[in-house]
Amino acid sequence: MSNKEKKPAYKSINTPICDFVEQYRSSFSARFHMPGHKGKGNGYENDITEITGADSLYSASGIIAESMKNAGDIFGADTFYSAEGSSLSIRAMVYLTCLYAKNKNKKCRILAGRNAHKSFLSAIILTNAEVEWIYPQDGESYLSCSVTAERIKEILSSSGKDMPTALYITSPDYLGNTVDISSISAVCKNCGVLLLVDNAHGAYLRFFGRHPIEQGADMCADSAHKTLPVLTGGAYLHINRAADKFFKKNALGALSLFGSTSPSYLILASLDRANALISNGYDEKIIKLCKEIDRIKQKLISYGYKLIGDEPMKITVCAESVGYTGYELNEKLLDNRLIAEFFDFNYLTLMLSPENGSDELARLLSVLLSVQKKAPNIVGEERYIKPEKAMSAREAAFYPSVKMRAKDALGKVLATVSVGCPPAVPILVSGEIVDENAIELFKRYGIEYIDVIDK
Repeated sequence: MSNKEKKPAYKSINTPICDFVEQYRSSFSARFHMPGHKGKGNGYENDITEITGADSLYSASGIIAESMKNAGDIFGADTFYSAEGSSLSIRAMVYLTCLYAKNKNKKCRILAGRNAHKSFLSAIILTNAEVEWIYPQDGESYLSCSVTAERIKEILSSSGKDMPTALYITSPDYLGNTVDISSISAVCKNCGVLLLVDNAHGAYLRFFGRHPIEQGADMCADSAHKTLPVLTGGAYLHINRAADKFFKKNALGALSLFGSTSPSYLILASLDRANALISNGYDEKIIKLCKEIDRIKQKLISYGYKLIGDEPMKITVCAESVGYTGYELNEKLLDNRLIAEFFDFNYLTLMLSPENGSDELARLLSVLLSVQKKAPNIVGEERYIKPEKAMSAREAAFYPSVKMRAKDALGKVLATVSVGCPPAVPILVSGEIVDENAIELFKRYGIEYIDVIDK
């Protein structure tokens, strides 16, 4: 399918939130409302609150509702804004799933890929949903989890009457791996199981015909700020227009349950502005960039780098293929004022966007091609072993805990999750027993202290 065929059709889009904020800023009105800076300060002029005419995010009926409809037209979904990242959208998805199950007099059980972001775990703890993990397979990083239609079909076929309410997957994952959502969706629909997708890294996939909603997901979360020209915290909750109307009806209530009553209008305005940019050619810039990224990937492969992942706008290098660790490759980038998204022993991950420009892309390629190759490193992939569960995540999270050195915690039960961001993927989940493998991974990722059950 050509890019032209993949590109969604939408009209030129207006910017109601941006227009209102600009009009208010230009009115020079005395501000006897929050925030306390009163619009005085460099860059503070457009930072407002939910004043008359500004609409209200969780009961939107004015300019925010209009802007969210514009975004929905772009993504082909019922779209709702989050000013608190995909974390808020993920919690709302899980809550909506629990509410849906309750409405059908069923318990909420979610089948989930283990490489889920920590916000999914917090949602499980807060909602008391039951989770059944799909674990990484042999040789996979704990940051990845192969989820295929065949694997899901096998799991669901053995579920009998205890069919899960939903399947939750992360695609793309932090390393740039994606899954075949279309095939997985078909399996889920055949079994009456909802499909939820953490698409935090893939909002731009809409412009390649690969967005989870168009591939059959019932709900998904996108971090607009990760790949689109949006301020940090700007995100979407998308609901498939073909999904049960229950989800659309209850979406704002679900978001408001976990969200702040003071959403940032700077973030909302940036989401609003992105609609207009996309409708006026920014999507074409992304498609053009991804072609250039593909050329860069081919040059890196020709040089000797091994790359993983099939995400178009991300480059993930297997550092050991040229004899280094990800930490060492990152140092070479830092020496040239190039800042990576993520690095560890095995990988170096680079997230790009049209804002990088041709000069920055050329610098990146030049530095990576100037690396003196050595014999492949023997760092090896971390070994992931399924941990033993002692209690539910919710029970562990609300249990009295004590902080101790991870190296001394063998046999203890993890209370709250200790994880860095990036990548914010838990090594152990609350309620699981600390084993030797977990201690090794904690050491490998620089996690010195953890919280364990105090008993």
